[in-house]
Order: sequence, then structure tokens, then C-alpha cells
Amino acid sequence: MLEKIKKIDWSIVLILVLFMIISNLLIHSAMVDNPTFAHFNIMRNVYISIFGLFCFFFVLMIDFRIFVKLALYLYIVGIVLLIAVLLLGKTQYGSTGWFQLPLGLSFQPAELMKFILIIAITAYISRRGGAKLELVHDVIPICAIGLFPFLLVFIENDLGNAIIYLVILLGMFWIGNIKFKFVAIGTVVIVSVLSVFLYFYTTYHVQIKQYLHDHYPKQEHWTGRMDTFLFPNEATDKDKYQVEQSKRAIGSGLLTGEGYLKGNSIHSGSVPVAYTDSIFAVVGEEFGFIGSAALLLLYFLLIYRMILISIQTLDLSGSYIIVGIVSMFVFQIYENIGMLIGLMPLTGITLPFISYGGTSLMINMISIGIVMSVRVHQEKVSMFLE
Repeated sequence: MLEKIKKIDWSIVLILVLFMIISNLLIHSAMVDNPTFAHFNIMRNVYISIFGLFCFFFVLMIDFRIFVKLALYLYIVGIVLLIAVLLLGKTQYGSTGWFQLPLGLSFQPAELMKFILIIAITAYISRRGGAKLELVHDVIPICAIGLFPFLLVFIENDLGNAIIYLVILLGMFWIGNIKFKFVAIGTVVIVSVLSVFLYFYTTYHVQIKQYLHDHYPKQEHWTGRMDTFLFPNEATDKDKYQVEQSKRAIGSGLLTGEGYLKGNSIHSGSVPVAYTDSIFAVVGEEFGFIGSAALLLLYFLLIYRMILISIQTLDLSGSYIIVGIVSMFVFQIYENIGMLIGLMPLTGITLPFISYGGTSLMINMISIGIVMSVRVHQEKVSMFLE
């Protein structure tokens, strides 16, 4: 136990504690003047944050190879939960992806599946021992591992998490030593599909929008979000509202911000879901460029320390896990901030460690916990070499 504690990267722990403090301050600011949350007690979120930190320490004490060894069972559990939530879950924010729990809590299996997917792909790739991935024996099965939960979450109408699965898949392929010819073929296929999609979307835009309205009303908002990104001048005011209000809030913060609890756009209720998806607008308006840059610096330091652990470990499975987690975090950070300033399409992706959401926070803490487990258990020989 003492040896494990000595190996902990305490700079990462410090960053996590800072994230906890920042998150609760921002969530309080975003909710304090919102009548919907008149009875919300920020201490409840503080307790959830502390429990998340406990989960981090608990997981780092477990040898990460145990998770890899149990990958198949974890994957089955994850798939069963995704199917169950489709049938029994409650609809929230337009997505049927939550289980209602006692004490007013909820659980989102799609968040847990991100962690499980990284473990499952790691277990499969690790058996290659660092050798180049083959098309039939490796690439196709790994794609199946990633695309099955992608389709289930896509059906849930949770496009944000579904996209994250694809990003994890690409990151794991990169670290898994995929052959260059497969990368070239994949790139051509992706570019071709996107080009065809954009052509038909722009050519038959009205028909596509009407078809979704008539047959898939839950997915109708997808076209609005696409229009906000691709054709901002032609998008409706309703479709552009969240992005425009977020950009206005972030821009009004200038260099030093308007001050904590003094953001006009946030406290007037102009920015939708400021406590979750749009929480970076709270940072920009109340703490300005300096506060936004400081938050991004913390993210950079966290990613840097994680990559350093990946480089230092002698176990390939440990490196695979870390790269998968880094891919997940980097995309979520870029997408969340990018969508609020018009650089990316609007999705329901939250800002890691900062946005309100218990399931998301727990999975993020557990993910960092397993990264730290790689560090404290790296002296052992990989089970795939035993």
C-alpha cells in the first residue's frame, strides 16, 4: 500500500482537486439565479465530487491488468446496459439514455461504455504484442467492438457520446500499430463519405429536414445543429440561439471577466444549459480570457502528465489504455469549447470534470484512476507475456 502511494503522481491529484473546486464554483454560478434549480443545494454536488475523488484513489489501487483480463465481461455488461436503457430508460434532453435511481440520482450507461470500450479494445490489441494489425484478424473485429455500442447509443439519440466512441476507436487504432495502407484506405473512405454526405445534405436540405420532421421528430434538431455550423447565415434564430448567446457571453468577458456571480448573460438566463454543455461560457464571461486560458492550461498539464505515464510504462496494454483515455478527453474538450465559439457543430458533449453530471464525473475520475494504476503497477510483467 505504502509503495503504491509513493508512486502516485501528485501533480495529477492536485489538478483533479482544482477541477473539483472550479466545477462547483461554476455550477453554483450557473444555477444560483435559475428558478428551475431554486431548491438545488451545491453541497450535494460537492459530495459527489468528493466521492469521485474517492473512486479515483480506489481504482488506482487495483492493478489495471485486472480490468483488461475482465474486458469481455465488462463489455457484455456495457452492451446489456445500453440495450436495457433503450427499453427502460427515461428520456432527458431528447435522449433516452438514463436510468432513474433513488435519491433523485440518475445513471447514464453511455458514459460508462466509453471506459469499457477503451478496456475492451486494449484487451484485443494487446494480444498482438505490438505487431502490426491485420485487416481480417484485427481491424474488422475491433471496428465491430466499437461500432456495436455506437449504433446503440446513436439509436438512443445521443449523438455526442456516439461520436466519442468513434474517436476512441481511431485513437486506439493509431496506438495499436495499424498498417499505413489501412490508414490511407480509411482516410479515403471517410473523406469520400463526408463529401457525399455534404453534397446530398446541401442539395436536398429541405427534403431531408422534412423527412426527419415527418418520420423521426426526435432527430429533427440534428439538421438545426448542422445548419448552425455549415450555414450560420441561413440557420434559424432558434437553431443559432445557444451558440450565439454563448459567443456573446464569452466575448463579453474580455481579458479579466465581469467577475464571479456577475455574468450578465449567465444570470439573466440567456445562455441555455449553462451548468452543463455551455459551462465554458460561464468561465469566459465571469473570468475572461485569463480564466479561460488558466482552465485550458490545467487540461494541458493533465494530458501532458498522462502521456508521460504512457511513455514511461513498459506494459503495452497500459499505454493503449492511456492513449484511449487521452483521445476521449482531448476530443471532448475541443468539441465542447469549439461548439460554443462556432468552430464545431453543436452536440451534447460536456466539458470533462467541469460540467454538471454525476455519471460523467465518476467515469472521468475512474479513467484517471486507471491511468494512475498504470503508473503504480508498471513494474509487473504483462499477463499476455506470462
